[in-house]
Amino acid sequence: MNETELAFVYEKALKVVPTAATVLAGRAMAEPLPTPPGHRPSLPNYLMLVHGEQKVELHRPLPTSGTFTTENRTIGAYDKGADKGAVLVNQTTWKDATGALVATLTGSSFCRADGGFGGPSDGQPEPHPMPTRKPDLSVDIATREDQALLYRLNGDRNPLHSDPESARRSGFARPILHGLCTYGITCRAVLQAITGFDPDQILSHQARFSAPVFPGDVITVDLWKDGRDISFEARVAARGVTVIKNGLTVLRS
Repeated sequence: MNETELAFVYEKALKVVPTAATVLAGRAMAEPLPTPPGHRPSLPNYLMLVHGEQKVELHRPLPTSGTFTTENRTIGAYDKGADKGAVLVNQTTWKDATGALVATLTGSSFCRADGGFGGPSDGQPEPHPMPTRKPDLSVDIATREDQALLYRLNGDRNPLHSDPESARRSGFARPILHGLCTYGITCRAVLQAITGFDPDQILSHQARFSAPVFPGDVITVDLWKDGRDISFEARVAARGVTVIKNGLTVLRS
């Protein structure tokens, strides 16, 4: 019944959640590129891969329709050690039909079984430093028991989020929620608590994933407002875990 929020899911006066950019480009990023002659395939063990960090920078507010071209490239590969895994950093750019830049997405994957390849261990970007005071406000957002099954309709069919056996083989007791779903929930908290559901106010949104969310969890998003910078973390109080750390939303001036 909140008609301001309803606009994000109803075509009348439609609005776009800024973090939708990470989902709408997802299939393009998921398709492996052909291996050039003379090179060997270099693919991570997807069974042991989890999302590490995500950032979306909006060079202009996302329109509700249009034709866009995305280009994805790997911009970093860091070796944490043979028994500690590796971190891959990818960047995707969105351009509209005129070639103008619309969005830049930067995300990292923690490849838990792919360390020891001989790459550099230093040079990763430093996380956003969090305020030391108590949060200025907090927002509780409940997830559904079938949240991951609904979210996978976006195109992310990783069985870690739907198949109990695959989840167990990945080291989890049961399927976990997609990291980008939790990421989107933190953006919703900023929209709700800070911008009055105005997505055009958001210039960028970034976060570091620190623990899994299980479908059905209630996520508490703690927020700190310092001018244009909105720092945030997210936790599941019922399990005593912080699931998002070092979050930062930057508002347009």
